[in-house]
Amino acid sequence: MSVDTLVKTAAPGSGNMSRLAFRMRDYGIVAALVIIVIALSLSTDTFLTTGNLVNLLDQTAVIGLLAAGATICIISGVFDLTASATLALSAIIGVQVGRATDVYVGMLAAVVVGALLGFVTGTVVVRSGVNSFVGTLATSMVYRGLAVVVTAGAIVYPMTDAAETFGMLTWPSLFGLTSATIMFVVVVAILAVVVARTTFGRRLYAVGGNAEAARLSGIRVGSIHVTAFMISGVCSALAGLILASRAGSAQSSMATGTELTAIAAAVVGGTSILGGEGAIWRAIVGALLLTLIGNGFNLLGWDTIYQQVLQGLLILFAVTMDRWLRKRTR
Repeated sequence: MSVDTLVKTAAPGSGNMSRLAFRMRDYGIVAALVIIVIALSLSTDTFLTTGNLVNLLDQTAVIGLLAAGATICIISGVFDLTASATLALSAIIGVQVGRATDVYVGMLAAVVVGALLGFVTGTVVVRSGVNSFVGTLATSMVYRGLAVVVTAGAIVYPMTDAAETFGMLTWPSLFGLTSATIMFVVVVAILAVVVARTTFGRRLYAVGGNAEAARLSGIRVGSIHVTAFMISGVCSALAGLILASRAGSAQSSMATGTELTAIAAAVVGGTSILGGEGAIWRAIVGALLLTLIGNGFNLLGWDTIYQQVLQGLLILFAVTMDRWLRKRTR
């Protein structure tokens, strides 16, 4: 079997997938998003205001970036639980390098560190042969511990004269959106094209769909997994820069647990936890949907305790639907 034949077989929307399942997987999440938007528009006077919409997109940026990285990993058949730890460690090193040199150099250093941490994570998982869930859980503990060691448990700040520049990602930009939102849109657009339109993307689906068949067809499965982790690491670093820019500082406890929210956004967006199926744009819709739920609770004045219950039920529903759709396509 050739590589191209294998890739076409593993890609979403292939011939063995029923039309109903394909449409539900692609557009069910969009329908849910539209319903919630309409409901909030009718029930509140502030939802459709420019300020709230800009704030909504800005809140989606961090989870959206993490969800994009998580989606790429899950499509390839692995999980990345190091996202939040990578986010924190990258942001911390970015701030410290910025203190010693320049804010822009520090931000570049944070992205490079994110990629390197992703490379280390991928190498550990591939070389050790352990399940990615367990491997990345252990690695995340190491990264979070390093973040504590590097900062000695303290909060790190940029130099006083560079504080304003460090907050550049919070500045209003195109159409009144923050620079963080613009960066988020550009990055996920690039990743969407890479996953959907390139050879790497097709191999990503092939590896996630059937790693052994991909290996026999000449695809370097280990390299695909390492690259997926590196992309996730870069996304985590960018998300870390956004959070640090907002807070004007970085610390070892940043974004603890957000990797689970990112995975939830990917799953809600239709990415199969079994690998081989998913899309970046659907993960972003999933992230936007979860953010919308939180925004709606705030606007309606509802008790946020029930927000977690609703999100949990939504994730359970998404996983159940994925199982049902897979049965329909057999």
